[in-house]
Amino acid sequence: MQVLQFSPSRKMDLRLSRRSFLKKSFLCFLSGGIGSHLLPSSSPPKGIDSPSSPPKGLERKALFFKKGANNFIQCQLCFRQCPIPEGKRGFCRVRENQKGELCSLVYGKPAGLQIDPIELEPMYHLAPGHKNLCVYTASCNFRCKHCHNWTISQSAPEQIRPIPHTPRQIVEETLRQGCKSISHSINEPTVFYELMYDVVQLAKEKGLWTLCHTNGGMARAPLLELLKFMDAFTVDLKAFNQKFYQEISEARLAPVLETLQTIKGANKHLEIVNLVIPTLNDDLTEIKNMCRWIGQNLGKDTPIHFTRFSPSYKMTHLPLTPIKTLEEAREVARGEGINYVYIGNVMGHPGNSTYCPRCGQKLIERTHFIVLKNNVQKGRCPFCQEKIPGIWS
Repeated sequence: MQVLQFSPSRKMDLRLSRRSFLKKSFLCFLSGGIGSHLLPSSSPPKGIDSPSSPPKGLERKALFFKKGANNFIQCQLCFRQCPIPEGKRGFCRVRENQKGELCSLVYGKPAGLQIDPIELEPMYHLAPGHKNLCVYTASCNFRCKHCHNWTISQSAPEQIRPIPHTPRQIVEETLRQGCKSISHSINEPTVFYELMYDVVQLAKEKGLWTLCHTNGGMARAPLLELLKFMDAFTVDLKAFNQKFYQEISEARLAPVLETLQTIKGANKHLEIVNLVIPTLNDDLTEIKNMCRWIGQNLGKDTPIHFTRFSPSYKMTHLPLTPIKTLEEAREVARGEGINYVYIGNVMGHPGNSTYCPRCGQKLIERTHFIVLKNNVQKGRCPFCQEKIPGIWS
């Protein structure tokens, strides 16, 4: 079914990028009310506070924090490690100190549940062409000036009208809609960690694939716990210099690189997105250094998506990324030995398809987010038997 985006409680800019338009074309608000039963809380990782038994079906005590004197709390979910006095919230706007207990304000309150082709994440090496249900909530722990989803990611929970669903209802809806996977994306999944954590455990019990599209700012301990139940990650590597992260995203590069290495070390499928923004992160020397780091630390089979920027949010003064720039970035990555390099947000470009790095044959033909042909057989190229990294069945 085709329905409209959430209804925000404030006036917002309704101009859409091509990517946002296509996302909204697939958007589905799913039916179903709040369950009257309580979903049992998952056992928390050792060494962190245990979740309390909530009086309502959509409440959840937050995970990963330390208590201090006078009801003071230090959040330990992401790289920021926010100190939070009683009655206040962290940088993410959704974790609140309520009388010395840290609570999630978005648990069971997705801003949307949307059905997409898996390629929209983007995730190109996981059973291409299947339907995926994407979960997202309000807010983010970054402040990216170029964000295409800023009406969601830069909003507090009070500014977004949620569609309440328990984790169990989300998994049941995924199955009812015929989706094979659940992803956590659109805003930053770190900020709704507890919801994601409970969803993926139930999803694995039902044989669903689980994904997370993240900015990479999650702290190591919660990431390690999440990795037990997650099949694949798409990580935004926004640039390869700290200045960009600090000035454009109010964030840091080092935690993102650590996240990438942690995911790789856990042997989970990983794909990287680099949104190429004119004048800000399109220097080919920097891109070369980034690709070299990826090859040395994550492996040359790690797919990279060079994605076209379109003016948005606080960066409407910048132009679209020239297609030539994306093609040059792709050639730089190939020159560093990266085997799977894609060009995103350019409809019909041959760089959107998958080619065998050994024989050069086209394995998966795509036009934008639509798979036209998939020749991969049992994870191998049918022409030369080269093993193709990914999850294929």
